[in-house]
Amino acid sequence: MEQGTGARRILVVDDEPPIVNLVRGYLQREGWQVLTAADGHEALALARSERPDVVVLDLMLPGLDGIEVCRRLRTFSDAYVVVLTARSEEVDKLVGLAVGADDYLTKPFSPRELVARIKAILRRARTTAQAAPGLDLDPGRRLVRVDGAAVDLTRTEFDILAAIVREAGAVVERPVLLASVWGPGYDDDHLVDVHVANLRRKLGDDPGRPRFIETVRGIGYRLRGD
Repeated sequence: MEQGTGARRILVVDDEPPIVNLVRGYLQREGWQVLTAADGHEALALARSERPDVVVLDLMLPGLDGIEVCRRLRTFSDAYVVVLTARSEEVDKLVGLAVGADDYLTKPFSPRELVARIKAILRRARTTAQAAPGLDLDPGRRLVRVDGAAVDLTRTEFDILAAIVREAGAVVERPVLLASVWGPGYDDDHLVDVHVANLRRKLGDDPGRPRFIETVRGIGYRLRGD
């Protein structure tokens, strides 16, 4: 681990040493502490032990790829994730963001732009927030409250709710929910619908007159904001 003088801790995950060295240099100039990992398993271990504020994550990693790392990271960490990839296809961007990435840069990228992106996301508040009137979500502690009362959700149910909340009222299509919660390769809309039904029941949300989660017929789900 390389350390600067600042309190912020950044984990850089990439298997290309020249990129790691370049990024590390720019981040240390900002006074941030910098940790590095060359593969997904090492990255997850460091994320558990060192609790970074931000993870700069290459998508193309040996063994465990960046999307799977991000998906697993989201089960125990609320660190911000900036994904780096050499692949520019839109599907990669959508899947990367769906599994919990906060931002996305395509290689080759400007280190100055990366620093600017990290500064921007660090200004965000990652605390308990009202997702909708009466519904509070704490991503860091994975807690949900309805009208002040705690709701006991499974990990899958929480992940579905968090994915819908992240879109702030936009429609979340079923394939996006599948990729976000179960990972790439799943193609079973019924699986989503069953878990959403269980989630609604626990939230006390009537699908006929939804308070929190609205069904957009034939497409997916949307968080109600009124």
